[in-house]
Amino acid sequence: MENIKEQLIDIKLLFDEPLSNYTFTKTGGLADVIAFPKSIEEVEKIVKYAVENNVDWLVLGNASNLIVRDGGIRGIVIILTEMNQITVNNNLVTADAGASLIETTKVAREESLTGMEFACGIPGSIGGAVYMNAGAYGGEIKDCFKEAKVLFENGEVKTLTKEDMDFGYRHSSIQSEKCVILNATFELKKGNKVEISAKMEELTELRESKQPLEYPSCGSVFKRPKGHYTGPLIIEAGLQGKIIGGAQVSTKHAGFIVNINHATATDYIELIEFIQKTIKEKYDIILETEVRIIGEQ
Repeated sequence: MENIKEQLIDIKLLFDEPLSNYTFTKTGGLADVIAFPKSIEEVEKIVKYAVENNVDWLVLGNASNLIVRDGGIRGIVIILTEMNQITVNNNLVTADAGASLIETTKVAREESLTGMEFACGIPGSIGGAVYMNAGAYGGEIKDCFKEAKVLFENGEVKTLTKEDMDFGYRHSSIQSEKCVILNATFELKKGNKVEISAKMEELTELRESKQPLEYPSCGSVFKRPKGHYTGPLIIEAGLQGKIIGGAQVSTKHAGFIVNINHATATDYIELIEFIQKTIKEKYDIILETEVRIIGEQ
């Protein structure tokens, strides 16, 4: 990547940067290069450079439901937080991939648009939320999603509909593609601003009372196993409060793992694997991770 500074001259680049500065767990090793594009054209330029120079690349969302291993990430990490415009056209809200999901729900509320209240406390980016079909309190992104503009590795930009996305539980079709979500449009309904605000306040209070927001965490660690709830299973297995290194199964919500004392990504991963092994042995239930784990050992 000797020529990267010359090739991507107008784009903010950081070299050998700790990813712990960007993840919600405050863990993760070094990235060779982090690029901060400010426009679709700059994203296209970065991906084109990576493909032509045979350099690995990936997109990091808000890193709120993500663990980056302590070995970090080789190649180029694209962070889209500087692409954060949100626009409203009648009942359609379009947000750049780097826009905050929480901020997007506030814009919808200000426009008296209902349908996104469920997401008012989800700390991810729009791109990550669409990628994961994020959800909470009975709602999911697929419920209000209309379309997304997506850049593929071959340079093609496509507009994908709800049908194209094949949404499932924490799943979308683009999880198996090498691509970048550029923006997404949500189709909402006209509502009552007072009622929308009341619902968002209620959900925010619920989240603050139940979730360990006072510590760094990666959000909900495991997918809900069919017929069970993860938190109660972990409590029943005697694992609430379990500590490995600086990572702990939250004493407030057993579905979360929190960083209580300078945890490493390895601490997190070892604790996740210990929980999975214990639950399998005790109940013959396989806990799948909802959190994405990426990077090198």
